Formats: sequence, C-alpha cells, structure tokens
Amino acid sequence: MDAIICDGSVRAGKTVAMSFSYIVWATETFRSEQFGMAGKTIGALRRNVVGPLKRMLASRGYQVHDNKTDNVLTVSRGLVSNQFFLFGGKDERSQELIQGITLAGMFFDEVALMPKSFVDQATARCSVEDAKMWFNCNPAGPYHWFKVEWLDNLIVKRAVHLHFTMEDNLSLSERVRDRYRRMYTGIFYDRFILGLWVMAEGVIFSKFSDKLHKKPREWFPTKFDRKFICIDYGANNPTTFLKYGVLGEVYYELDEYYHDIKVNGEKTNSEYADDLQAFSDGDEYAIFIDPSAKAFIIELKRRAINHIRAAVNAVLDGIQTVSNRFRNDELYICADNTNSLKELVSYIWDNKAAQRGEDKPIKQNDHTCDARRYGIHTDYLMQRAKQRRSERENAPTPRPKRERPSRGR
Repeated sequence: MDAIICDGSVRAGKTVAMSFSYIVWATETFRSEQFGMAGKTIGALRRNVVGPLKRMLASRGYQVHDNKTDNVLTVSRGLVSNQFFLFGGKDERSQELIQGITLAGMFFDEVALMPKSFVDQATARCSVEDAKMWFNCNPAGPYHWFKVEWLDNLIVKRAVHLHFTMEDNLSLSERVRDRYRRMYTGIFYDRFILGLWVMAEGVIFSKFSDKLHKKPREWFPTKFDRKFICIDYGANNPTTFLKYGVLGEVYYELDEYYHDIKVNGEKTNSEYADDLQAFSDGDEYAIFIDPSAKAFIIELKRRAINHIRAAVNAVLDGIQTVSNRFRNDELYICADNTNSLKELVSYIWDNKAAQRGEDKPIKQNDHTCDARRYGIHTDYLMQRAKQRRSERENAPTPRPKRERPSRGR
C-alpha cells in the first residue's frame, strides 16, 4: 500500500483521525526523516490541523516543537524525532515551494481544493523507501481530477479508500448532526452530508419557491436590524443594485435597480453614482460591491458615500449561503423585482465546466444573482465574525492557579 484516501461528509472526524494516525505511523516507522503536511493555505492548515493535532500529541506523550518562522514541526517521542514541513497548496505556483525536498511521507488536508500540479510535485518528493501519501477531503464533482486519477484507480495507485459520514464521529450528538443536515441543499447536501462525488447540474437555487419566497411589497416589514445595498457592476454588462433589509436571521430583498447597456445605452461611473444615491432615497445603507469595480468604488468614495465594503467574492461559498437562506425560508424577494426573479430561475450550473471537474455557474443571466451572493454572504460572514468577537470578549476569565506553599523538611 502506497496511499490512504479518506473522504466523506463534513464533521465526520476525518482530519482528526488521519492527521494523528499520520504522525503515529511516521514515528513508529522512521526516525530523523522529513515529512510534509499541506492544506490549501498555511493558515488553514494551522487552524484546522496543526492546532488540534498538537493538543492530541501532547496528551499522549509526544513532544512538539513548532518553528513558526520556518513552518516546521519537530515531533519527538523517546529517542525518535522527525521533522514535518508545512505547505500551502492554493494555486499552480505552490508547486515551486515543495520542489527539491526529499520526504518519507506527505499528508494532504482537503486535497480536492488543491491544484493537480502541486499534488503531483508533492507526491514525487516521497522517494524514501516505504514512504506513503495520506489524502483527506470532502467530495467534489465526479470529473474532478483527484477523483478520476486516484479514487477511480485505487489498484493502480496501490491505495486504500476509507469513506466517512457524520455517524462515524461519536462526539457529535444527533441534534448537532441534524443541524448540519439542515445547513446544506442540493449538491452541497449530497457532497457535504452524504459524502458523494456528484455533478453540479440544473438550476442552482432549486429550493427557491415562487409561491413561498416571492412576496408583494406591502407584505414586507418596514423596520430592520440592518440594511445594505449590494452591487454587481458591469463595464460591458448590466449593472444592478439590490436593496436589502435584515430582521433577525431573515433577509428581505426590497428593491432593484437594473441597467442593461445593450438596451438602454452606456453610463459613466458618475451617472451610476447618481443613480445609486437616488436608489438610496436619502437613507443610509451599508454598500457591498463587486470587488473588481475599482473605478466605481473610487467615484463613490469621492462623493463621501460611506460604509463601502468590497464584497467577498467566493462563488461556491456565496451560492451555498444563499441556498441555505431559501431552504430555511430566510430570504424573501419583492414581486416587483422582475429582473431579479427572472435571473434567479435561469441561473444554472455549467455542464461543460462540470465535465472538466469544475463547479461554475453559466455566465449569463447572473447579474442580480452575483449581487445577491455578494451582499448576503458578506453580511453573513461579518455577523459571524462579530458573534465570535462577542463570545471571546464575554468569555469568563480563567481563575489563576493558587500556588501551594512549599513544605520544608
């Protein structure tokens, strides 16, 4: 056996089981060797793997020295000591970081998020006799390069495949499992809950219901906890503004602005800024804007329009956040927002991209959908960060340990 592949649902205990087993295997098999550990980024690897791993190892008698400058862990037990180099594999350039090193093993956390070039380079570094590769991930599409090259070729690769679900994680209560099941819809449910390598196809927001989520203007509340306008700016495509109010956990899409230059002609940044000020109707809104619209952002700042924030443009994460709102009946759209509603039901997955192993929406009829995910996903992340800060600030201060008086003899 040359490789171990562990995939499956979220919160299944994959990372804990794999990372600890990797260190134990390395310590029992080698001494004074070099190993690799990779996440999508160094930060993600340290947060999701290294932190919990160090606590587990310490509780079981291992000594860990963490050189954060060089990103190297030295793990010792008794007379055995090995070095574990930490890498980030976020893009094609990452392969350059791992070239030249000789390894006795390599651990990949969330390998499906890494480019093939990095993984190929890292596995090629494992040239020590009896070296092994350890892979851990949530599923992606059935044509993803890792599925095609590794999972579909287990015998050729001399690899063992372990599939995990949340039921394998005995530390989770049924209540927590049920909460995670309610967090995902569509392909995200199939992948992150069932742990299946399924294709993204069909209408993206399949949980949107015209009957449930489209409401007349008079149905909407008039007072909100917070308000924002989200913007998808198009230099050669339609520009759209969407006005939102948020009450508790529920998002209300109150109004839309939609200018199609192919129908109504081009506009300057100054004219769009005029339209945005008119759209705001003298009220104060947070502004979440397409981060690529730099010239328009400069124009807004020149006019002293405050509370501007470059939106988080993580496409799949944003789609998932919006999908969850529809699933949980936490997103309603005004029936007057005709362009928004029309694009919502025609926003579909790109089948050609899926055949290449990529999850992408078709880049047409997507302008209000882009604006919506900019706004809702960015607001969701901001509120979650705010909640975490509050929890840290309000956490009880641990009592200092009382020193016992020394007893003289």
